[in-house]
Amino acid sequence: MKPPFFNIIIHKDDTFPDLHGLCAGFESRQWRKDQLVNYLFEYLPEFALTYSELGNLTSENMVAKMRQVAASIYQSEKFKNRGEFGELLLHAIIREMYDTIPAISKIYYKDGPNETVKGFDAVHVIVTDKALELWLGEVKFYNNISNAISDVIEELNQHIKTRYVRNEFIAITNKIDTKWPHANILKTLLHPNTSLDDVFSNTCIPVLLTYDSSVLTRYDNKCDEYIQEISEEFQRFHKKFCDKLGEFPLTIHLFLFPLNTKAELINSLESKLKIWQSL
Repeated sequence: MKPPFFNIIIHKDDTFPDLHGLCAGFESRQWRKDQLVNYLFEYLPEFALTYSELGNLTSENMVAKMRQVAASIYQSEKFKNRGEFGELLLHAIIREMYDTIPAISKIYYKDGPNETVKGFDAVHVIVTDKALELWLGEVKFYNNISNAISDVIEELNQHIKTRYVRNEFIAITNKIDTKWPHANILKTLLHPNTSLDDVFSNTCIPVLLTYDSSVLTRYDNKCDEYIQEISEEFQRFHKKFCDKLGEFPLTIHLFLFPLNTKAELINSLESKLKIWQSL
């Protein structure tokens, strides 16, 4: 496993949903934007490739495959409102914090080269002694927390409806690599003959919300004052999310990730992606 990157500022597991307040941290009096970008791109191969493709990577085909991966993410210049960067961030967070296993490649879950990924923003699993735990992620890679909360809750309520879930399960099943070790177990779990009650009892939803934080603009190191202010901000937004969500039938893990700023982060991600495309 990679050494951990994210700073866990606050973790509350005594509430529903629980709260993970994370930060990229600081280095040399700067928010670790570029370090975050480099870290996210370390996950790009497993985010974008199927299980079989990962297994077939060699020193001879690595560069060509990574160039193909970068090109497949975006084939247009319209980066600012696209969701793949947020999905990559969620992928990295739950891989690092919960050691989840990607079940399908999200890049190959797209309808066309210029279309954002539809459906759940992450499809991961955790292997337990009793069953396969399904993690169906939702991301709002936003600069405004109020909009992020409103929009994700609307989607959460939509995405647990029976017809929607069944259609998504069909799409996911069609994307499962047959050589993946857990393929048959997951296909059985998602099969129409399996009651959604049984599926939901083994399912959780990691929710990642990003936003531009004024707290980050006032600090350049992880001092006590910063920890205090950002912790209060996390708890305030967590309460707002909980109040708006109300009762919900599935376990939710809420991840809050402040940015300084989304626009600057996207510029760095875009620059990195273009470098990969030109390898």
